[in-house]
Amino acid sequence: MSNLLPERMFKAAAYSAVLFGIVTMIAGARVLLGADPGYVVYLPLLWSNTIMGAAYVLVGILALKSLGFGVHGAALICALNLSVLGAVLYKYTPNGFIAETSVVAMTFRTLVWLALFLIFAAVFRRNKKRNAA
Repeated sequence: MSNLLPERMFKAAAYSAVLFGIVTMIAGARVLLGADPGYVVYLPLLWSNTIMGAAYVLVGILALKSLGFGVHGAALICALNLSVLGAVLYKYTPNGFIAETSVVAMTFRTLVWLALFLIFAAVFRRNKKRNAA
């Protein structure tokens, strides 16, 4: 029973990554195709997030095939999101060309991928210890 929990957590995290990526791509594509999100859109950030949505899907799918890839992929995505968040925070000014909603959304994306990385890494370490014993 205790061995099932990490496996279920890992699969739930990987499927969450895929779902999060699909939702990210759909949201980005809608705005790129003309939908009004109700706030100022910074086009480079919109493109970045939409493209990263595809990376989220890819990492989630590949993580199901290789836990090691999941750990490294999630770490890379988390680092990329953190870099974009840093750039957004640097350029953000109230009533500027980057909406506060974008700052909040980028923070959320970064935290989601940090959580996914931590889950993948914990399961990876557990499997490594179990296989070494």
